[in-house]
Amino acid sequence: MSIVNALEITREAAKGGYAVGAFNITSINQMEGVVEAAIEKKAPLIIQASVTPSQFLKPEVIVAVYRTLANQAPIPICLHLDHCTEVDYCKHLADVGYTNLMIDASKQVFEENIRQTKEVVDYCHAHSDASVEGELGTVSGVEDQVKVSEDEAALCNPEQAVKFVERTGVDIFAPAIGTAHGVYKTKNPKVDFERMAQINQMLNADRINTPLVVHGGTGLSEEYVKRLLEAGGAKFNVSTELKYTLIDATFNYISAKREEYNPGKVDIAVRDAIRSVVGRWIDMLGCAGKA
Repeated sequence: MSIVNALEITREAAKGGYAVGAFNITSINQMEGVVEAAIEKKAPLIIQASVTPSQFLKPEVIVAVYRTLANQAPIPICLHLDHCTEVDYCKHLADVGYTNLMIDASKQVFEENIRQTKEVVDYCHAHSDASVEGELGTVSGVEDQVKVSEDEAALCNPEQAVKFVERTGVDIFAPAIGTAHGVYKTKNPKVDFERMAQINQMLNADRINTPLVVHGGTGLSEEYVKRLLEAGGAKFNVSTELKYTLIDATFNYISAKREEYNPGKVDIAVRDAIRSVVGRWIDMLGCAGKA
C-alpha cells in the first residue's frame, strides 16, 4: 500500500479528524527529507511538486524517485501535481505516474472551471488510478506560476461548491476560505472557518465523499491549524516554509563551513532541516501514527 492516490488517505483522515500533510518539494534531496520525516512519524504522506519543479526535474525522474522511495517505505505515499492550469499537462502526468493531479481552473468563470476540471477527472478515472483535486474561489498569493492578488481573491460560495463537486466528480476539493500562499502579512489572517465547516457539512454530512483541502499552510498558528482540522480539512498544503528551509539551511551551512567544499554535507544539512520542519507539521496535523 505504499503507492496510493490522495483520495485513499484523505478519506481516512477526514473520518479520523486529522489531516495528511502535503509538502511541496523543489529537489530530490527535499523529497528524501520529507519521506524520512513521515517514516519516522509513521504518517501517511503526500509529496507535491508544482508545475515548474516538475518540468525542471522532469516528471519521469520525479516518478522514478517517488516509486523507489515509496516502495521501500512502510507508509502510504501519494505523488501530487500542484496548481496545474493546463488540462493536457495534468493528463500527461497521470500517464507518467503521478497519483493525484490538481487542475487549477479557479481563475476561470464557473462553467469553464467545471468543464476543465471534469475533463481531467474523466481522463484520470478512465486511464489511471490517480485521483483529482479541484479548486473553487481563488487563494491569494503566489504558488509556482499561479499569482493571485488580494483584490482578485474570492472566497468559495458553498452552494456553488456542491454544484461544482457534483458536476465534475472531483475526488478532493479545495475551497478558497481566506488562506494565502506565501508568507502571511499578519499574525491573525482572516480565515473563514465557518465557511469551511459549512462546505464540509454540505458535502460530507452523511459520509465522507469529498475530503477538503487547505492551501496556504505556511505561517498559520497551531490554533488556526486546529480550527481548520475541526472544520473538515483533510489535506494540508505546506510549500513556502520548505523553500525557506532549503535556502536557509544551505546558506547557514556554507557560511559556517566556507572552506569545506563538500556538497554531500550540504545536502545532509538541508535534509535534516527539512525533516525537522515536516516532523513538526505532522505532529500539528495529528497524522503521526496514522499510517
